[in-house]
Amino acid sequence: MIIDYKRIDLFGKMLFEKAIIKPPLKKPNPMNNEACFLHIREGAYDSISENEFLNVFKRQSVLMKCGNFLGKMLPDKQTGLYEAIAVHFHPEVLGRIYTNDLPKFLMDKKNKIPFSNMALVKASIPVEKYVEDVLFYFENPHLANEEILTLKVKEIILLLMQTQNAPNVLQILDNLFTESTVDFKTIVESHLFSEISLTELAQLTNKSLSSFKRKFKSTYHTTPLQYIHTRRLLKSKELLAISEQSIGDIAFQCGFKTINHFSKKFKESTGISPSTYRMNLLSK
Repeated sequence: MIIDYKRIDLFGKMLFEKAIIKPPLKKPNPMNNEACFLHIREGAYDSISENEFLNVFKRQSVLMKCGNFLGKMLPDKQTGLYEAIAVHFHPEVLGRIYTNDLPKFLMDKKNKIPFSNMALVKASIPVEKYVEDVLFYFENPHLANEEILTLKVKEIILLLMQTQNAPNVLQILDNLFTESTVDFKTIVESHLFSEISLTELAQLTNKSLSSFKRKFKSTYHTTPLQYIHTRRLLKSKELLAISEQSIGDIAFQCGFKTINHFSKKFKESTGISPSTYRMNLLSK
């Protein structure tokens, strides 16, 4: 449930975004020709790209280049709320801001292949001070003129270039609007053990659910549910054999939502419970 939402635009495009939400909330976050810097003020955020998963906690931030994402908002343990500030980057807006003085990340890099779609920005006082300034303009929108907003865009880019995670952040900045090409199988295999629905997985592949299922069938020669179920059970057997983790930890690590669901599916497949399966292995 959205409790409070505000935005500030620059040159007709959304620049700043503020949201206070009562989680849980999970939604697609496609960015076809834009990038985003998201700072978490309360709660936490799970950022999911085509082939990556990143946990972002309170006072941390994530820089996301253009691509397909899913976002999961998680509540603060004390307040039960999620609050975040986002800065959106659009190529046409940055082009107007920098005119003839383009920074390197706006220049054409056809031969440079990005290796990541997002980078974690650790908690820092400069970033928090910057967010406080942005909040001031949400409270006083009449002061947020084009000159000030232009300076704030340049400021956050300079701050990001000096972050503790500079190498990864700079790599994202260098490829801010360069779309990554992630093949279908890589996306599927990257999220086999994640808590992602088929609809969300289809969104990450930029397909409708029906198109995703047809592509999956032609690629794997089975249905998505059958394949995912088989792979999760196979991984659980491997972990039961080589790991000392609890049954519950193994269940969650393999993508099962509850221990009971894992035990039920495991027994349907093997005829015995996970604990019995492990005991039989130990006895041998």
